[in-house]
Amino acid sequence: MKILKLTAENVKKLRAVEITPTGELVEITGRNGAGKTSVLDAIWWALEGTKHIQAMPIRKGATKARIRLDLGELVVERRFNEKGSLLTVESDKGARFTSPQGILDKLLGALTFDPLAFVNQEPREQFESLRKIVPLEVDVDQLDGLNRTDFDKRTEINRQAKQLRAQADGIAVPDTLPADPIDVAALKDRMAEASWISARIEQIRAAEAQLTRDIEAARNKAQEALRAAERQRREADRLEAEAKELIRLAEARATEPREGEPAPVDVQALRAELDAAETINRDIEQRARKAALLKAAESEGAKAKELTDLMEARAKAKSVAIAKAPMPVPGLSFGDGAVTFEGVPFGQASSAEQLKVSVAIAMAANPKLRVIRIKEGSLLDDSNITLIAEMAREHDYQVWMETVQSDGRPAVLIEDGEVAEVREAADAQSK
Repeated sequence: MKILKLTAENVKKLRAVEITPTGELVEITGRNGAGKTSVLDAIWWALEGTKHIQAMPIRKGATKARIRLDLGELVVERRFNEKGSLLTVESDKGARFTSPQGILDKLLGALTFDPLAFVNQEPREQFESLRKIVPLEVDVDQLDGLNRTDFDKRTEINRQAKQLRAQADGIAVPDTLPADPIDVAALKDRMAEASWISARIEQIRAAEAQLTRDIEAARNKAQEALRAAERQRREADRLEAEAKELIRLAEARATEPREGEPAPVDVQALRAELDAAETINRDIEQRARKAALLKAAESEGAKAKELTDLMEARAKAKSVAIAKAPMPVPGLSFGDGAVTFEGVPFGQASSAEQLKVSVAIAMAANPKLRVIRIKEGSLLDDSNITLIAEMAREHDYQVWMETVQSDGRPAVLIEDGEVAEVREAADAQSK
């Protein structure tokens, strides 16, 4: 189905136009501001519904507007007034449909897809444009959003794991550490016992010192007795004998083992052993802390791998869905938020390939109502315009294209909102 006749009155900058296309390429030409874009918008507004109609569709100074499209099997008419618009769709036999927009929606593909605009879009915009007309089994936006979220999570997890490993690497642990901590409590008990023994030895030695002092006093007393012996000989002999016996006992006591005295213990050696044990235990604690940090880092790494696997699964699901999607052109695909053709980014294809593919996309997007519109046709050279015309002829499509100058091609000249001239081809005029 194509447009057999377009009639538009008071639409945007148009006053009154009636265009009956005669070929596959309908070129609307004229100076900027003459109303060329209004012609293409009139087609769109008549078919696509009210959501695309601009805020002021009626020409300034008028109160009503009308668009009428003769599609052969259907006649579409949209009338505008200050309150809004009214759409009617009739069959070629005159029957009026009760749900006109529903009838049109069944016919429409992506009438808004402009091949030239697609060529000039950024890669991401091309990706979004193609996605709108290519059905996918999965929600690519949702998968991409989940992957972006998980990517951020994985980045944070890897950062934490890196910090944990750095902390673990900063802990120096001797290689000669025992497997288990040393029983410091037992050492402390031995220290307490050694201290008690030392105190006991001091007590015994203090008692010995007191005994020595007592012996010395006895000696002095004996000497005094000896001096008194002359007066009291017998008494002196007795005292002398007693003193000698005391001296003998004292001297024997000095050389014989002390009864009840324990063997000395080296407290300094025990203290050194305790210090060494506490150092070893501290190192063992550090070793345990290092192991815990490495285990935590390993756990974070496992979380990161789980996220990576999930992201890769989503990416695979996305790739599978894209591979299965019915592309409008062989060799066309998606990849990393961009459109590819024959395995390379679309922007790296030649200009002719890009235009050819874009026109093919537009045709595939509009299989029933075979109408394509191109707004910036003045950007195309003659060879590209010829290419578009040939493709339209080959595949039975109608292309409405806006240009500033037709350069001898058949065209409809718009001036001041009206059809000023319908130009035939230059060679046809010469005949």
